[in-house]
Amino acid sequence: MHGWRMGVDGLRRMEWLGEARARGYLRLLAALNAVMLVFLLVTSRGGIDRNGFLVGSDFISFWTAGRMLGGQASVYDAAAHIAAQRAYFASLEGYTAFFYPPVFLPFCRPLGLMGYFPALGLWLLATGAFYFDVVRTWWRALPLQAPVWLVLLAFPAVPIVLTHGQTSFLVAGLLGLGVWLVPRRPVVAGVLLGLATIKPQLGFLVPLALLLTREWRAIGAAAIAAGVLGGLASMAFGPQIWLEWWVASGRAQDAMASGAVPFGKMVSVFAAMRLVGAPVLIAYAMHGFVSALVAGLVIRIAWKRRRFDAALGAVVLAGAPLVTPFVLDYDLVLLAFPMMWLTAQGLARGHGSGFRDWEKLAIACAFVAPAFARPLALNLHVPVMPLVLGLLLAAVVRRATETPDAHLQAEPAGA
Repeated sequence: MHGWRMGVDGLRRMEWLGEARARGYLRLLAALNAVMLVFLLVTSRGGIDRNGFLVGSDFISFWTAGRMLGGQASVYDAAAHIAAQRAYFASLEGYTAFFYPPVFLPFCRPLGLMGYFPALGLWLLATGAFYFDVVRTWWRALPLQAPVWLVLLAFPAVPIVLTHGQTSFLVAGLLGLGVWLVPRRPVVAGVLLGLATIKPQLGFLVPLALLLTREWRAIGAAAIAAGVLGGLASMAFGPQIWLEWWVASGRAQDAMASGAVPFGKMVSVFAAMRLVGAPVLIAYAMHGFVSALVAGLVIRIAWKRRRFDAALGAVVLAGAPLVTPFVLDYDLVLLAFPMMWLTAQGLARGHGSGFRDWEKLAIACAFVAPAFARPLALNLHVPVMPLVLGLLLAAVVRRATETPDAHLQAEPAGA
């Protein structure tokens, strides 16, 4: 019993995890990630990895959509999209569906004008550089000491985005910079948040926080930006594109509920419940309960702070993966922002008394979990990610409740 208590106490405080040891672990993780990426590339043949998957596996969906936009068939016609995709590459696991809203189509069209691998390289380079710059903006303004490139290279969610060719760098960057700029440049922030509607399920909490803090300029700019992007899609591809997307969204919901996307690949509460055998209605009910709880926490923090600041932004971004039923491990690059904010609170001198109980554990688990969440879920049917997300959110909410945050309101360098 005494040993068990000592073990719990060690996890609660994690005093052994100091700056020097943390840097050592970061270097180790960064080296492992770099070796893994290099190994993936050097063992690929003709762009196909040793497991038979196309490098940047999910990117073919966006690239195919971009190519189809120049033709007659709709990108939301599943049969046409499958045929167009398989004309370039037939996956061993079927095909990569396209369910993004029409506001994403203006991003896809230029990609379809290039060959697959040049488009993939440009996409990852551009969106990765944007994400890196946004993370660096938070990093410098908080401020934190370790090299930001080392932290990102060590963060397991980053190579997951790279290997999938996903949209997560772009969406996380838009949301991260958007919430950071709300109290500083609300119109610019609103434009960024409006553009983030290309993946709307990750932004459910943003309008709630903006409304409660009366950020009318940001709200107006977001609505205009989203409207302009939607109008551009309508003019370029026809207004019927919205009805086609609505029909495709119904297929997407059916695919999610039936497990067409394996539940072990998703990290939501809904997927976790389905993975352990819960019926669809029970899974939705549990997910709805957790979503309502998270929304209630956002309301509480927004009401207490009465302004949209870094603390509220961290709560919103930490809660984002918990309120959508469809979220995968590559979307977890979004957690970089609440983890940075929470780390800065623990390291701040003259403000608080260092890290609170469980905070280091919450940060450490959220940082490394993307590396093992999918293997545990797929192979052992153990969905750990919702618990990790809940622990991180609880730690961020506790800090936001007790932290004035005034020392983080200065204009960040490079914002």
